[in-house]
Amino acid sequence: MSNATPAENPLLTAEGLPPFDRITPADVEPAVREILDATATAIDKIEADLSDPGLATWDNTIAVLETLGRNWERSWSPVTHLMGVANSDELREAHDSVLPDVVAMGLRIRQSRPVFIALKHLRDTSAWETFTEPQQRIIHERIRDAELAGIGLDGEQQERFNDIASQLSQLSTSFSNNVLDATKAWELVLTDPSDVDGLPDTLLQLASQSHNENCSTEIESSQASAGTPEQGPWRFTLDVPIAMPFLQHCRKRDLRETLYRAYVTRASDGETDNAPLIDEILALRRERASLLGYTSYAEVSLTSKMAMGVEAVEEMFETLREASWEAGNRDLDDLRELATKSGQQEPLAQWDAAFWSERLRESRFDFTDEDLRPYFSLDRVLDGLFSLCHRLFGITVEAADGQAPIWHEDVRYFIVHDEQQNERAGFYLDPYSRPETKRGGAWMNECLVRCRIDGQLQLPVAHLICNSTPPVGDRPSLMTFREVETLFHEFGHGLQHMMTTVEHADASGINGVEWDAVELPSQFMENWCYHRPTLLGIARHYETGEVLPEDLFEKLCRARTYRAGSLMLRQLNFGMLDMHLHHQFDPAGEDTVLEVQQRIAEQTSPLPPLPENRFLCGFQHIFAGGYAAGYYSYKWAEVLSADAFSAFEDAGLDDEHAVTETGRRFRDTVLASGGGRHPMDVFRDFRGREPGTAALLKHNGLA
Repeated sequence: MSNATPAENPLLTAEGLPPFDRITPADVEPAVREILDATATAIDKIEADLSDPGLATWDNTIAVLETLGRNWERSWSPVTHLMGVANSDELREAHDSVLPDVVAMGLRIRQSRPVFIALKHLRDTSAWETFTEPQQRIIHERIRDAELAGIGLDGEQQERFNDIASQLSQLSTSFSNNVLDATKAWELVLTDPSDVDGLPDTLLQLASQSHNENCSTEIESSQASAGTPEQGPWRFTLDVPIAMPFLQHCRKRDLRETLYRAYVTRASDGETDNAPLIDEILALRRERASLLGYTSYAEVSLTSKMAMGVEAVEEMFETLREASWEAGNRDLDDLRELATKSGQQEPLAQWDAAFWSERLRESRFDFTDEDLRPYFSLDRVLDGLFSLCHRLFGITVEAADGQAPIWHEDVRYFIVHDEQQNERAGFYLDPYSRPETKRGGAWMNECLVRCRIDGQLQLPVAHLICNSTPPVGDRPSLMTFREVETLFHEFGHGLQHMMTTVEHADASGINGVEWDAVELPSQFMENWCYHRPTLLGIARHYETGEVLPEDLFEKLCRARTYRAGSLMLRQLNFGMLDMHLHHQFDPAGEDTVLEVQQRIAEQTSPLPPLPENRFLCGFQHIFAGGYAAGYYSYKWAEVLSADAFSAFEDAGLDDEHAVTETGRRFRDTVLASGGGRHPMDVFRDFRGREPGTAALLKHNGLA
């Protein structure tokens, strides 16, 4: 237990930025228990004040609930954030000790009948016309969320519903922890220089550093500490910044196979086996949907999304699949032909695809990812990204290192100013991979949301989390081009969070935005990585300062549509599998999830997956994230984002005035509106019409 008094507990601070440098696992339980007690008391008072629904107002319903939300933002959100970026056994134990009660309190709030009746009264009386559009959206969504939280259930049904919610929360956490532990536990240590022949210098440095920091139990520490990138040993892991370049460049086919098989079977056996959790999660989600009167969990999911229903999603899937299938098969034929010509006698296997894809890219476009990497140092990329945002949106981003408490020495803090030089927002950037304590992938999350509490405006603060290649020795972080795109992507999410003008927490930034529209700003920002002035402003050699040569830029642009059919089909595979598991699949039926995985692959994967492929056991997006029956959102929003970027193309990308004017319109519609306006209306505000798939297919070279 923490010895800190409530006033000293860093999770109970009411002002400023969260004191990440002082938060310990021992602080979690006492702080959360105090907030739970305070919340219970506050809900009792709210319900008493609403005993007569006719007395309901905005201030005694939504406004007081937003105040409660702010308490949780400052106490619980830092805990869940640290679970992702500074995981430890002690933090897990503290988090899990209070999680059931946190989930129960969330349901207690959403299942409050006095609040529910009061909100319906506000919706159904003349008071409705006095509310702004964001306020009306918030009330509508609170009512809908209460219904989806089981407020219409009674007795044993509601008790079972709440038990399911608690179980699902625990299972989600366990799933994520298992993936992290399985990733952390696997390693491939090589000592023979011939085994690493052909691997990029950057990867060798990273693998050597990984070995020296995480000494293998099979090698004496004295040897490990003496390891060098040139002589080894080298430690390869399943962490993406290491695993992907290894598969792309390792010339030893058996070693590629070893790592690939480990990657697609992560968290599928032993103590970290997620297979039983998948079955349990799907069964519980299906049961929850049934309790609510829906035939599938997908139907529940889509009630709060932009897509009109499962059929609309499946129609998009098929449109994109038909446009991609032949191209994907041609991509595979090209790889097989190159592998055969190059002397590979064995049939092309899954662990060959990335390797021969890189060889084909090199021969077709005469460059590699490693040729580009020296031109993309993190600091230079950040400068170019911030310069672009200044041109498009009129904002200025300034480093504020040392002005904010941080959870790791690599973390940086920045402040955003508007055109009048007023402080508008802030954000943390945690850029590098740390597989021992930080989950993989990249994400943006809220630290503080823009809202007005007791007349005071709280400015938004974002967490931008990446897993890019870290610095090695004296060499700065040199990014792959994909890592550059990922940074732009996450900053797009951050922009929607930070540039909102809505001052109600429930509709501020990404809050209240339909899930299948929330990727619009992030995917929109990726397009600028191929904009000549933007990219050439970023890409300078970290040693010489030389600008990326024009011919390399041209090759990069030509390579943009390289294997576009295959990449489209890969994403469709994930989305179609997710939707099938949450709509058609019956966990109590004869089929297994792995059999479903194989059947979907027949429609989307020209190169069939291994029979022993267990990638679902590591599919955190749908089993430990927010994308259950919603993975399609990436493609749905990509349709929106491609069409949005085409507005700049139509205006003229070489016309600085037109770009600036269009950028301000994007800022004042898509970025400003948050969840306060339906995304289709927001899109029409910006584009003047509804979106179509033509721009996406054109950008991918599939039309």
